[in-house]
Amino acid sequence: MTLLSEILEYNKTFVDEKLYEQYTTTKFPDKKLVIFTCMDTRLIELLHKAMNMKNGDVKVVKNAGAILTHPFGSIMRSLLIAVYELQADEVYVIGHHDCGMSLLDGEKMLEKMTKRGISEETLDIINNSGIDLNKWLEGFDSVEDSVKHSVDMIRNHPLMANEVPVHGLVIDPGTGKLDLVVDGYKK
Repeated sequence: MTLLSEILEYNKTFVDEKLYEQYTTTKFPDKKLVIFTCMDTRLIELLHKAMNMKNGDVKVVKNAGAILTHPFGSIMRSLLIAVYELQADEVYVIGHHDCGMSLLDGEKMLEKMTKRGISEETLDIINNSGIDLNKWLEGFDSVEDSVKHSVDMIRNHPLMANEVPVHGLVIDPGTGKLDLVVDGYKK
């Protein structure tokens, strides 16, 4: 049985037995906040429990490393939609220790891509189009500095309302301990 078959089989039971009812909520976050965090598997339930959040309390936007790389990319658009359309009044950027993006080496990742069939020609075309793949794929040295960078980009975005606090935190993926990096209430 494939993983997809397993998922679909379980989903049929989930729906048939109405197990979804305990998760029923609205599209608006009850605690009126949006979290931008990493896609790390250790954070799926831990982050919410460590912050005393349940289904329906928050909007969550994720990517590798909780890194905001472009002020007009899909992450920033999602944060703006959460604030202007979905009633979020605060933004939390939450990175984590032991992140896979820390010290990520773009060149080594490109080597893995070629081993899995991405041609040198494709990489050359992209690099020659003005995109520096090594830089685009590189990670960060300090999770705290990365969180500060994302907070600054969000806080200083020309479309973000000035009254929206943007906080920065780092979570320990082993214990759930949160360390405050930027207090968004203090400008």
